[in-house]
Amino acid sequence: MGDTSKASELATVVRLPVDHREQPHKSGKSGQAEEVEAVSGRVLTAAEYARMFGQREQAFARWRGYRSDAVWAARAVRRLAADDRTRFVARNVWYVPVGAGVVARRVWEAKTNSRYERMMRAAEAAGDFEAVAEWEQRAEQARQRRHQRVMDWITNPVQFVKTAAVSVGTGLGALLGLGVAMAVSEDDPSQVGAPLMGAAAVVHGAVVAVETAWGPAMAAAPWAAAAWLWNEGRRRGTGVPGWLAAPAAEGADTHTVVTADTIVLALQHLKIPELKKAFKDGWVPTFDPAPVRDGQGYHAVFTLPLGVTAEMVADLRPVLARNLHRTEIEVWPADADKTGTGKAGSVDLWVADAGALSRNAPEYPLLHEGTADVFTGVPAGVSPRGDAIVVPVVANNVVAGGQMGQGKSNACRVVMLGAALDPLAELDVFVFANNGDFDSYAPRLARYHKGVDDETAAAALARLHELYAEVGRRENRLAELGAKKVTRGLAEQHGDLRPIVALFSECHELFGHPQYGDQAAELATKTAKRARKTAITLMFDTQSSRKEAIPPKLVELVSVNACFYVKTWRSNDGFLGDGSFAAGIRATELRPGRDRGTSLITGVSDAPFELLRWYFVEVDDDTGYDAAADVIARAMAQVNPATPVQATTEPTTVDNRDLLDDLDKVLGTERVRLADVPALLRDLAPAWGPYLALTGAQLRERLTELGVKTTNKGNVPRLDPADLRHVIAQKATADLDDDE
Repeated sequence: MGDTSKASELATVVRLPVDHREQPHKSGKSGQAEEVEAVSGRVLTAAEYARMFGQREQAFARWRGYRSDAVWAARAVRRLAADDRTRFVARNVWYVPVGAGVVARRVWEAKTNSRYERMMRAAEAAGDFEAVAEWEQRAEQARQRRHQRVMDWITNPVQFVKTAAVSVGTGLGALLGLGVAMAVSEDDPSQVGAPLMGAAAVVHGAVVAVETAWGPAMAAAPWAAAAWLWNEGRRRGTGVPGWLAAPAAEGADTHTVVTADTIVLALQHLKIPELKKAFKDGWVPTFDPAPVRDGQGYHAVFTLPLGVTAEMVADLRPVLARNLHRTEIEVWPADADKTGTGKAGSVDLWVADAGALSRNAPEYPLLHEGTADVFTGVPAGVSPRGDAIVVPVVANNVVAGGQMGQGKSNACRVVMLGAALDPLAELDVFVFANNGDFDSYAPRLARYHKGVDDETAAAALARLHELYAEVGRRENRLAELGAKKVTRGLAEQHGDLRPIVALFSECHELFGHPQYGDQAAELATKTAKRARKTAITLMFDTQSSRKEAIPPKLVELVSVNACFYVKTWRSNDGFLGDGSFAAGIRATELRPGRDRGTSLITGVSDAPFELLRWYFVEVDDDTGYDAAADVIARAMAQVNPATPVQATTEPTTVDNRDLLDDLDKVLGTERVRLADVPALLRDLAPAWGPYLALTGAQLRERLTELGVKTTNKGNVPRLDPADLRHVIAQKATADLDDDE
């Protein structure tokens, strides 16, 4: 109770820390607290408490001060490190050792075989043993060259001394001779040493200049070396810590590296219940291969858990792309089983570098020089990986579809321009619109028709008739030659087997024509079905995949399908084939306007599809400039004279044909079915519009109008040539009476 000698002084009570482990506790039985024994103690005065606990309080105070200082310092360092100015200085300082490492590595690789050994290991890992042998040979050659350089260092000093001695002696002799000549000419013996003194003065001046510049040069040399190393480190860009990296431009994507971890993290945030449950149960995808650089992007194949399909992942492509910090068009998941890159139940994923697909395609490679070969393919554009893509022409047919203004016409211009640079190819172009996309191609075209009138449709139908007949003729010709298909060698030997490429642009106008459309669709389908081995290629471009715009059976027969941006999955599958959308091959994900000139295309590689950025052949509608004109002029200088190149700009129709006279020419003496007669008329006049879509019923109506009798035996309309010629004779007699 403290000191009680002074009654008037009260004690100061200080509450001490409590150790709860020593506190009495309540019993859980019957809810009553147990009685505990009281603990005896005494009350401390302030002086006694200060003596007992003052040192500990002071220690606690010092510790709190140190902690506060440490927190302040950490926050200051963090703020300093986050400041752009600090990062700028640190980054540029860091470039110097990075550059030194780059230079050291270059020197090491130049002095050793480490580069060749690295390439051999890579080739061996890839199973390319031919490359391994080649790199071994290069490594041996490099060792021999280094050995020769070492030997040169041994022999060169001696040779240098000898050469220097000879050079100095020769120089002194020349100067002495010059001095003698000067002395003789001026009759002054003192001139003998003048050239030597002049040379000595020059040498002295050079020494003085070197001494003068040596000090500043030595002072500047370290800074110049540091600047050089800084530039090497900045260009190299590797080895710099992430927090020191230069800030990305506004809107740019800083997450450019795709790893297995980033893919797993992206999958974990997809709203697929089965996938989330699998991750929760400890499932981890297996990568084969793991993400690797593939051109301008990354490629990976990974497994999926039970209950999850590649189509389910493809349906959430927008979310997957955002999780990978990409735009939708830069992420392409597909069924690995359909792409042939993995087993069923796996996803074939390709992720482009951020912004890679927004870059323009390179210049058309044949714009200034070169030729093409339609048998091996013509240049079309580049894939996101940076690979050049060629479109196969011979033994293939092509359909390009998509909305207006997305690049269909340019794609056809690119393919036809390549075909024009093959001297063997014969080209036809039918444009069912009033545009000049192919006006510059006219000198190289065998047939060129454009317009929205019936005559253009009639000319196209007539050409389809001719091509279908040509397929049959070439099949017989190949049988005669004992060949299975037309090859380039065969086409060069036999002019009647040269490849033919026929383009029908805006073909929805042809197939939707009320009079010629059905027959054009039938002929195009039949020709495409049989033309593969005969070197006849049909090309079509259209805005719609509906059956009124292009026959579905024709699209099924086409091996090269290019689809630009479309709005619906129906249009997507209409151009690329049924099931394409479900498999993740989706032109609907292209961005209208922004991805103009980019299409999904099939049939140009081993992959089920490619994302193709087409080359652009520049054309200016305002000035009339067309970059294709110069290429066509070059093609005209290379074309084989035997290949027809004069374009027909007007439909090859015959005016004022007489139906009765034509029937008289094609019919014999036997009665014929009316349904068979239109084909005979088309053979007689293949370019005459009224015959192109003529049916037996229409012919019967026309003959009735002209007074020609037809029969209908067994419900089969027939025509007797005698009745026809009787009407012709009556008409001739009437015309004669009118003349008299």
